[in-house]
Amino acid sequence: MKEIRTEDAVGHILCHDITQIIKDEKKGVLFKKGHVVKEEDIPLLLSVGKEHLFVWEKKPGILHENEAAEILYKICAGNSSKVHGTEIKEGKIEVVSKIDGILKIRRDALVAVNSLGEMMIATRHGNTFVKKGDKLAGTRIIPLVIEKEKMERAKEICNDGSILEIKPLQPKKAAILTTGSEVYHGRIQDKFTPVLVEKLKEYGSEVIFHEIYDDDHEAITKGCLSAIEQGADLVLCTGGMSVDPDDKTPLAIKNTGARIVSYGAPVLPGAMFLVSYYEYKDKTIPIVGLPGCVMYAKRTIFDLALPRLLADDFITAEELALLGEGGLCLNCPVCTYPNCGFGKGW
Repeated sequence: MKEIRTEDAVGHILCHDITQIIKDEKKGVLFKKGHVVKEEDIPLLLSVGKEHLFVWEKKPGILHENEAAEILYKICAGNSSKVHGTEIKEGKIEVVSKIDGILKIRRDALVAVNSLGEMMIATRHGNTFVKKGDKLAGTRIIPLVIEKEKMERAKEICNDGSILEIKPLQPKKAAILTTGSEVYHGRIQDKFTPVLVEKLKEYGSEVIFHEIYDDDHEAITKGCLSAIEQGADLVLCTGGMSVDPDDKTPLAIKNTGARIVSYGAPVLPGAMFLVSYYEYKDKTIPIVGLPGCVMYAKRTIFDLALPRLLADDFITAEELALLGEGGLCLNCPVCTYPNCGFGKGW
């Protein structure tokens, strides 16, 4: 940095905060470190006794924090039209979503950039639902200035794509197959279906098919296939997911010919969750088995999976296995997931 006359500082970048004190009224920052001095700032700077300022001295191969923040934002967002950056403030840019969707993060690239030192990108958990206006990430360098060569190395890490991506939700035509002899024979009321209808409605999806089945795996299999032929692109089977002999839903889903990704998930509530994918013409249609907890628990594995299913974001067995760390989180008495500030990274 170098010292210059305040009158000559227009266009230069401050290397330190400028404090203003007005007796009985104010004591605070007038201009923050990183501020670019404008013509109209000169009288204010002189009024607080600053006849000289320390400003950043531009050197070849050295970038100011604001320039570096722009690079980090580009690394995060690429050319995506689904996000925007905030105004640079104290060398920091935040990435904000323009749409509702599933946030995807290239973790290997994120770790590689953060491992370079003197720079940071902090994001929300990936594979989670975000809304328009949500902050997705914050970026900045740690010192006031940084070597251009180091920022070039960060850019090279992300040459093949940005760190962040948002997959928009695709409204689905859903089928609900309610299973269980107790409901089929009218011994109890079906309270599962209304819960699912409301959850789907939250994401702009509608139910086009609903039938109730006895504990008959052949009938349930035929029901799944019939629903798909009638235009369903998401099939939800409720109940009958435990290992009891009378519970036929997993077998019925398997017999459709769908590829079972996983039967069981390390999340409570929701351990007996099943997710599979059925190939039909040019579509890949999820067929999901939902355990009884989805009917009565505020948050379950289904709340984690549903947005991804609606975004056509394929769920893998490995991702489900990773939910074991924090798999009790949904039982937290103060949990507001999926609006939880901690989220749950897959």
